[in-house]
Amino acid sequence: MFGLFSLISLLVIPGICSQEWKVQYTNMMKCVLKGSTTLLSATYKHPDRLTVTEVFWMINPDKEKAINLLDLPDYEGRVEYFLIKNRTMVLRLSNVRREDEGMYCIRLITNEEKQRFLGYPGIELKVTELRVEIPKEVVEKDSPALLCKSSCNLSDRTDFIWYKNGESLSKSSVGNRLTLQSVSSDDTGNYSCAARDQEHLPSPAVTLSVRYPPQSVSVSFSPSGVIVEGDSVTLNCSSDSNPPALNFSWFKENETSAVGSGQSFSISSFNSSFSGRFYCEAQNKYGSGRSASVSLFVYETAAGGQSTGVYAAAGIGAALIGICIIAVVIKILRKRVTPSEERNHRGSRHHKTVESPEDAYMTLDPKSRCSEYDTLDNMKRSCDTDNPEDQDPIYHNTAN
Repeated sequence: MFGLFSLISLLVIPGICSQEWKVQYTNMMKCVLKGSTTLLSATYKHPDRLTVTEVFWMINPDKEKAINLLDLPDYEGRVEYFLIKNRTMVLRLSNVRREDEGMYCIRLITNEEKQRFLGYPGIELKVTELRVEIPKEVVEKDSPALLCKSSCNLSDRTDFIWYKNGESLSKSSVGNRLTLQSVSSDDTGNYSCAARDQEHLPSPAVTLSVRYPPQSVSVSFSPSGVIVEGDSVTLNCSSDSNPPALNFSWFKENETSAVGSGQSFSISSFNSSFSGRFYCEAQNKYGSGRSASVSLFVYETAAGGQSTGVYAAAGIGAALIGICIIAVVIKILRKRVTPSEERNHRGSRHHKTVESPEDAYMTLDPKSRCSEYDTLDNMKRSCDTDNPEDQDPIYHNTAN
């Protein structure tokens, strides 16, 4: 009987004694952001007959060596201990680094040299950073999902905030997912995310580039303005597209096949046979876009020569712009006629007048106006029937 009692004692008593020492951690694994501040806590119990003289935290503990975190150079200035009621020991670790990953345990030292306890296993600390994942290719009108991810799971209660080009987005997200609805080129930008309670630790920005076919296709030309027939005319095509358009085709209205290719289209010696309306078509892998038409034409000047007109227009507006251009050019040419040419021209009509009819109208004395005229000749005929003495001498015609 004595032998059986002794055997039971050896089996039971160590179990009872081991239960007198106890360390309970709040969680056995914790994931934190690099650069953040985190709290680790543990509640402990010890035999009542013993007095705990020291409690401290260790990392990756070695049973042979018990090194306090406060004594490690890498943790200097970043570690604080708080001992609160119910025998709870809290570690506050700030500016967390990748090198801080490991297992954190508490060590209890008592008033008896051989009565010490290590709370093993402890809390496994993981250090992570946020990153944004986007689809490899996003095309206009897609609805892509952007994900805010990390190498380990942060708290289940973590809420995320999203940024575009450094500005917070009002668009709502579900968990770590942000969905952009029916994207366009306006959604292109640099996106980043952050935990809402750690907004000062955002992820690196990732560029979302929305692909779309050419739009806002336009044509410019050189030289600008009116050129002389026989000169070279070059048309240039430009567009807004992503990726940039690489294929350009040139067409003349009412013709089925292209008349040229490349971003620039040149006519080395322009003449009336080239007159017409031209447009370009820009293309990338996502589609194509067409420009408005540009009209090239040749018209005769008042001096009998020819000039080439170039303008960009479409529809009825093209004709109106063409008429205006021709009118302006003819007016300029008329102003260039010399006074002697004007006098000779007027002499052929068998009367003499002032050099500039426009000047005559501009300087006409209102007191001498006759109500029956609408031209200078009408004025003369009408005023001749009145009293000549009332007429202004400058408008008198002298017989040849």
